[in-house]
Amino acid sequence: MALRLEDIELIKQLKHRYMRCLDTADTAGLRKCLADDVSINYVGGSYHIQAKGADEIVSMLAGGMYNDKYIGVHTVHHPEITVHDDNTADGIWYLVDFAINFAIGKTTEGSAIYKDKYVKKNGAWLIQHSEYSRIYERFEDIQGKPNITSHLYGKLFGKPA
Repeated sequence: MALRLEDIELIKQLKHRYMRCLDTADTAGLRKCLADDVSINYVGGSYHIQAKGADEIVSMLAGGMYNDKYIGVHTVHHPEITVHDDNTADGIWYLVDFAINFAIGKTTEGSAIYKDKYVKKNGAWLIQHSEYSRIYERFEDIQGKPNITSHLYGKLFGKPA
């Protein structure tokens, strides 16, 4: 079986673009990564998020994260991508993430395994479905006042926490 390396690389770029847009509050870029009828199912130790529709999902993510009281970093690694045909593919990714939420005084650190489905529409790969289950999650009180010397969301949405 021959690997479809160009499609695999384009899907890698899509997932990395999605994560960059997520962490830089680029809602327009985030929306461009998603199929209109996308669905998500994220299961963590302290939450379970399900949603459908690209606009709803972008709005929900923006509403929960994009403020001057939140810092988040999400990285994905070790992709396993299977291209089924010209228009469908699956991917498995290893997520490592960290967040500080000053509004509730908590930090979240963890890892998870993403399982995604991709669809090609109008010549571009898009995320059709995304889900993950945590390998581990640590949800703790913020200890002391962290010495935050740079904070993108603080610059974009107000002043740093």
